[in-house]
Amino acid sequence: MKIGRIMGVNIYLNPFFLALLGLFFVAGIMDKGLIAFGVVLAHEFAHAAMAKKLGVPVSDVELLPFGGVTRMGGDMPVRPDREILIAAAGPAGNLILFMAGLACKNYGVWNDSLGPFFLQSNMIIAAFNILPALPLDGGRVYRAFLAGKVGIKNATYRAAGLGQVWAVVIMLSGSAGLAMGKTGLDVLITGLFLFYAATRERLSAPFLFMRQMMQKKEELLKSGVLHAEGLVAREEATLGEVVRFFLPQKFYFVAVYSADLKLKGVLSENSIIDALFEHGFDYPIGQINSQ
Repeated sequence: MKIGRIMGVNIYLNPFFLALLGLFFVAGIMDKGLIAFGVVLAHEFAHAAMAKKLGVPVSDVELLPFGGVTRMGGDMPVRPDREILIAAAGPAGNLILFMAGLACKNYGVWNDSLGPFFLQSNMIIAAFNILPALPLDGGRVYRAFLAGKVGIKNATYRAAGLGQVWAVVIMLSGSAGLAMGKTGLDVLITGLFLFYAATRERLSAPFLFMRQMMQKKEELLKSGVLHAEGLVAREEATLGEVVRFFLPQKFYFVAVYSADLKLKGVLSENSIIDALFEHGFDYPIGQINSQ
């Protein structure tokens, strides 16, 4: 549900967050609900501000129970260096708000009912989001570091898998807390949505990989220079088996050998990706040479 537009960025309220605000309303603590709304909004606009500073376009912000999603264009998350900075900006923004709240308390600008909740909300959002699990900010940093070693697709699978594990832990904790009367539905709702969001991130992995391959071509044309790496493959190896070794911000050349280990030729990453789009992942790399 769209609720407004700030600094050219559309603001959307996810139904799960709307349900959480409804719980605050029913409990008679809507003032705290509005504080939670403001804290989450500030968290997401910290991401948006960093993205704009790095020249990454921001289309909209969707507010979720545990933070939100800032949708960006450009080369996110294909550029790991940018993803790290943008992801870290959210928790950093909450820490700044936390320190500002402490300063207000020390100078007497304080509300004994809402002030502690404001501090608590910022610390919870910051601490929760640094968990190394997609779609949380810590998960994006974790993926960015992994991407340089195992590629964007495998890094996304691993980070999203951790997100699903944490979601199950939160759901079990929320269910137990609800049964014992120690927590409300908000913990369970957060776990459910985290599992949904982590699954959605996992499903996006193949798309991110293909986008990464396409954008490396654009980066080479733009910068003129990329680091090169070499690989060796037998002619019966499939394109899928070969490209899983391709990492971001490096350009690959693959030496193709026959079954008796005689060199058939050397293929550039461009020719392999073109063949991948035309023939699919199961196409033998040796067939490119024979065309």
